[in-house]
Amino acid sequence: MRWTSGDRSNIEDMRGRSGGTAMGVGGIGVGGLLLLLALSWATGIDLTSIVGGGGGSAPPTESVGTSGAVASTPEEERVVDMVDAVMDDAQDNWRQLLGGRYQDTKAVLFRDAINSACGFAQSATGPFYCPGDRKVYLDLGFFNDLNRLGAPGDFARAYVLAHELGHHVQTLTGTESQVRRRQAANPGDQNELSVRMELQADCYAGVWGYHANRGSGRVQLDPGDIEQGLNAAAAIGDDRLQKMQTGRVMPDRFTHGSSQQRVEWFRRGLQSGDPATCNTFQ
Repeated sequence: MRWTSGDRSNIEDMRGRSGGTAMGVGGIGVGGLLLLLALSWATGIDLTSIVGGGGGSAPPTESVGTSGAVASTPEEERVVDMVDAVMDDAQDNWRQLLGGRYQDTKAVLFRDAINSACGFAQSATGPFYCPGDRKVYLDLGFFNDLNRLGAPGDFARAYVLAHELGHHVQTLTGTESQVRRRQAANPGDQNELSVRMELQADCYAGVWGYHANRGSGRVQLDPGDIEQGLNAAAAIGDDRLQKMQTGRVMPDRFTHGSSQQRVEWFRRGLQSGDPATCNTFQ
């Protein structure tokens, strides 16, 4: 995947003002913690709880130098530029598809923990969209661990980001509020409706991928990127992740959908480029 760097106007960089746990959790170390964080995002379950407390805690590490620049690495800054480019390209796509209904948002980058309009969130929450302030939240450390889940590559990362932006589209079109009302009225359907929401966001991510693969925006796909994205969708299916963690599959605890479902709906958006094909509630 190739992209053109921009002015980062699609980014709200809070990396220097956020912070939290500096040591691992339960002594597992940062690498193991990152894997649990990635699994937590994909399953909707805070899996860090399985290792318990006891991890060392320290004040947030200062990450703003005297020049005002965030302490970082060239590789991390490359990823920031990628996030900005994907946000810009995908939002331009949704402006064209939704017209005046679309309202721009930003990706808020943070480290370890942050306060959002949806409450206090740690990295264990994983990438998330907050309807309260209509922003996407992302700790870049999540991307480091996608490789361990068998989902390497820039387009795998872009798929995750486009999925979260899909939730923004759901908020703007009223889907999110309708689903919340249905969940409140029928608590027994809460998980099923959550899965349908997540699968629709997968499909919306595919809609953007369709146009990125054919357009001339800031993001250009290379041969093999589509397969990379489909592999990522399969790698973070609830059934696969549950089996990795517990050795068994528990469909009644699905929150995002099985690998097969996630691939199916992501592919549907990739093939059609039409959000009308993404009605997972039928």
